[in-house]
Amino acid sequence: MLVLVAPGQGSQTPGFLTPWLDLPGAADRLRGWSEVVGLDLLRFGTEADAEEIRDTAVAQPLLVASALLSAEYLLADGPTDTGTAPPPLAPSGPIRPDAVAGHSVGELAAAAVAGVLSPEAALLLVRRRGLAMAEAAAVTATGMSAVLGGDPDLVAAHLERLGLTAANTNGAGQVVAAGTLEQLAALSEDRPERARVIPLKVAGAFHTAHMAPAVEAMAAAAGELQPSDPVLPWVSNADGTVVGSGKEVLDRLVSQVSNPVRWDLCTETFLSRGADALIELCPGGTLTGLAKRAMKGVRTVAVKTPADLTAARELLAEHSGAGDR
Repeated sequence: MLVLVAPGQGSQTPGFLTPWLDLPGAADRLRGWSEVVGLDLLRFGTEADAEEIRDTAVAQPLLVASALLSAEYLLADGPTDTGTAPPPLAPSGPIRPDAVAGHSVGELAAAAVAGVLSPEAALLLVRRRGLAMAEAAAVTATGMSAVLGGDPDLVAAHLERLGLTAANTNGAGQVVAAGTLEQLAALSEDRPERARVIPLKVAGAFHTAHMAPAVEAMAAAAGELQPSDPVLPWVSNADGTVVGSGKEVLDRLVSQVSNPVRWDLCTETFLSRGADALIELCPGGTLTGLAKRAMKGVRTVAVKTPADLTAARELLAEHSGAGDR
């Protein structure tokens, strides 16, 4: 059984989309999506520096666009529309993943891959999400830090004592703490026993009460969309549940903004369904790293550049239909 996953914010690096422009149709697809979101995705993905793409309002649509672009080449050998209404991204043939999921903002890309939203609708929604979350983050200086190692219960108690929120529980001994910069500075000075603390390159305390003002904006944007029920199992960040209703997927995408990400529970769901392979869409690396530690023996492919597509397609072909046997 193979799961296809999309990474979250912080995965982007300067120039990471440059090699994708060598593929036929890639630049045109990105130009079209740039018009949809009112953002030059081509420039941000190839020329912008690290500080520019750290901006939440830029990073989120850029990451969803990159995941969707790589998904098109993985699942359908690239863009297939003729300039009219683009087709749904969800695969309809026999070569398809057995489940999809995304980490944080990656959930929107996963929703498009599952057929809940069109790529364009997902990008419009993530653009509104990024702007609203950037606005919420501007109210108070906040951020996030990864806490690696340590006893899980002791780490949880330590974060609570410092007033921090466990915004991402990723499994494999990794928790992401979120809060004010002062609280995070205190965490760096007073680390949990046997744990390392690494500040993350994100511009806010995502998935915490600090993001509550963005929920209303997300709800308004989601209310303009007409979701379809997923054609692939879509695993929710909230609790690892497989969601079969398009409306519920959309509701969870809204509430996810200010609620913690439980990637550990997603991993438990993958394993309970028999997952032994995982492909991470562009810019891959973070979730495959977690899978290697939390899903022992799993075969993984991190799609970073087009050179990774061959291995990803081979792994996908080997597992297609396995979830139905």
